[in-house]
Amino acid sequence: MIRLKHIISTLCLVWIACFVANGQSRQERFEAIETQKSAYITKQLRLTPAEAQKFFPIYNQYSKEIRNIKSKKSQGNQSSPSKGNSLRPANDIIEYDAQEVDIKKKYRSKFADVLGQSRASQFFSVEQEFIELLYKELNSRRH
Repeated sequence: MIRLKHIISTLCLVWIACFVANGQSRQERFEAIETQKSAYITKQLRLTPAEAQKFFPIYNQYSKEIRNIKSKKSQGNQSSPSKGNSLRPANDIIEYDAQEVDIKKKYRSKFADVLGQSRASQFFSVEQEFIELLYKELNSRRH
């Protein structure tokens, strides 16, 4: 009986260790992608070191707000109404999209203060290009 408890305890510890290790690798992958994204943005927008120093703190805040709203949007999609809860209105997704657009408008003006209007507007295209490159890379690894 004690041996069985020992085996179960060991298996639980191994499972927890794997879970933690997997979490660390996800965080490391996220950080590596963010580093690549920053380098891509710097190159595509031709940021000077002075511009980059002013731009990236603003960009990091923008990125945080966008991730938060996308997280809320995906949580809203995954939650299923249970008995006693009213159904979620169909326009919730549209509200999240509108909030995302508002965030982009707010930060476009902040980016323009550092980069000028043209490159501030170009940022969103560059960001989308990077995302598309990531998808292509992922698809090429799967095949």
